[in-house]
Amino acid sequence: MNRYYPRIRLQLTNIDELNMDAIVKKNDNAQRATEKATLYLGITASITFLILFSFIVNFPGFIANPLRELLKGIGEISRKNYKQRLEVKGSDEFSELALAFNKMAVELKNWDNSNIALLKSEKQRIETIIEHMQDAIIGLNEKQEVLFLNKVAKQLLDLNSVQAIGKSAAELSQKNELLRRVLAENPGDEPLKIYANEKESYFLLENREITIPNFEEPNEDTVISTGKSAGKVYILKNITKFKELDEAKTNFIATVSHELKTPLSSIKMSLKLLNDERVGTMNEEQTQLVTHIKEDSERLLKITSELLDLAQVETGNLQLNVVQTNPQQIVGLALDVVNFQAQQLEIQLELISKNNLPNIHADVQKTAWVLVNFLSNALRYSPSKSKIIIQVIEQGQFIEFSVKDFGKGIEEKHQKRLFDRYYQVPTDGQNKSGSGLGLAISKDFIEAENGKIWVESAIGSGSRFCFSLPKA
Repeated sequence: MNRYYPRIRLQLTNIDELNMDAIVKKNDNAQRATEKATLYLGITASITFLILFSFIVNFPGFIANPLRELLKGIGEISRKNYKQRLEVKGSDEFSELALAFNKMAVELKNWDNSNIALLKSEKQRIETIIEHMQDAIIGLNEKQEVLFLNKVAKQLLDLNSVQAIGKSAAELSQKNELLRRVLAENPGDEPLKIYANEKESYFLLENREITIPNFEEPNEDTVISTGKSAGKVYILKNITKFKELDEAKTNFIATVSHELKTPLSSIKMSLKLLNDERVGTMNEEQTQLVTHIKEDSERLLKITSELLDLAQVETGNLQLNVVQTNPQQIVGLALDVVNFQAQQLEIQLELISKNNLPNIHADVQKTAWVLVNFLSNALRYSPSKSKIIIQVIEQGQFIEFSVKDFGKGIEEKHQKRLFDRYYQVPTDGQNKSGSGLGLAISKDFIEAENGKIWVESAIGSGSRFCFSLPKA
């Protein structure tokens, strides 16, 4: 047994060496595989990193560049540059978006061309209409620069298009007196007297603010819709022909009224003689006829006097004798005139006034005439056995006169025109209407004395006619 032991030990040693060699060999193989795998992994990681890095660098440009081009194109379109086009190649969504954008630009260009042509046509039409207007028309933009003026305006202002268009109206007015008057005058003032067409002509001035409605104006974070001013238009309407006709009418009325006063006065004298029993007595029917003739004669004489007063006002020949006077004096004169008529109609006249009222600046006769006119109208429209209240009170720096009746009253739609010339409120047939001049003349008299005149009325509550004059 002992003799086989070294041999077995040798075999075991060989087996061990073989195992160790196999292990070393496998370890070497594993080491080489590991190094190879590491190399492949490093190469793969490097390639992956390079691809990822390239994607990171290029992807934003791939998305952003087309968007940047689209934003640029939209900006150009907003500035009405409809020639802008997007050049995006490929067949992705950006290409479809570019095609849609280019199609939109073409449509906008076509629309703009047609719209501009329409605007030019309308502009020429409007310019032609303005140019052939008989009134002088001057247009200013929002910077107060002359935008346009028509043929009549050029002739009146003695300007041409080269001198005026685009120039500041304020600077032009420094060397042009008429333009300075046009810019300074307020609409509704007295007509402008201008030497034109080789004679003195009259022009009525109108000016109108031109605004753009629903104009959207940005205000911080919001947008406010307002009306933006686009300038002003001044219009000078030639009213010379109407002024001449009005003067002719006034002269005719004054002449006819003056000529009528003489025969009417003769008729009144003849009626007075007929009433004298020394001439002869009249029966009841004749007396009634004479009474009616007398009433109509007095009415015609009153109308002719009113027409003469109106002619004085319209021709500017109204002469006022303004003095310091006590309001009680004016009321006394008016009551003396209407007392007899009030007694016949059984209407009570009630005066409400203080005795120590301040004096006023007034023309006594003409102011009393106005008060008489108020009282006559009140008597005409008041029922029998009623009352009329005359009130004189102090109101600040004015003395207010008023006549209050308890008649039917006046509808609101008529009140605004009561002081217009020749305007008459429709009657029920029981009251004779006047000439429609009394209140108009009253308004002229009171306003000439720096006073105010008005009416307060309501259906069923009667009417209150008032005027006020400044204290002395």
